[in-house]
Amino acid sequence: MRGPLVMLVNPSFPAKTVPEFIAYAKANPGKINMASGGNGTTPHVTGELFKMMTGVDMVHVPYRGAGPAITDLLGGQVQVLFDNIATSIQHIREGKLRPLAVTTAEPSELLPGVPVVANYLPGYEASGWYGLGAPKGVAAEIIDKLNNEIAAALADLKIKVRFADLGVTVLAGLPSDFGKLLVDETEKWGKVVKFAGLKPE
Repeated sequence: MRGPLVMLVNPSFPAKTVPEFIAYAKANPGKINMASGGNGTTPHVTGELFKMMTGVDMVHVPYRGAGPAITDLLGGQVQVLFDNIATSIQHIREGKLRPLAVTTAEPSELLPGVPVVANYLPGYEASGWYGLGAPKGVAAEIIDKLNNEIAAALADLKIKVRFADLGVTVLAGLPSDFGKLLVDETEKWGKVVKFAGLKPE
């Protein structure tokens, strides 16, 4: 399953669109603080991908989890956060945070009218995703049985509705599809990690 993130700013921030944000950031290099829930988290590398593709200079401010990062964005101590929609949707609905764009290739039904970053940065895509794996050497028939049972569970209407409420898209497929996703994502995010100079802690 895959879930989008949303690019958020405090309502007092002057930019109301992604192009305005990029223009402001380029005019004020190093003066925008980009919060995240910690070094190497999905929100962090999502922001680093944005920096890499736009050439803007933002200061990364890592927090110990999304909660403190959102608190400081609400308070104006930081200016931007790429966050999971599920954890910030209430603040968006209450007008306490302004969404500029969604990070997935497709818009989110939870945020009608909010564009995708790729409208302004062609090829930009970032999301949190989850999958199930098994130890190397597990028999193919067991893998196939697990895949079939999981696919059946994910097709259940109650589960689909619950995931939709969280803004999550189900990526049902073959084990080989998941293997390709792992390879592609490792290559993509490896470039971002190298760009950002991230090191294991």
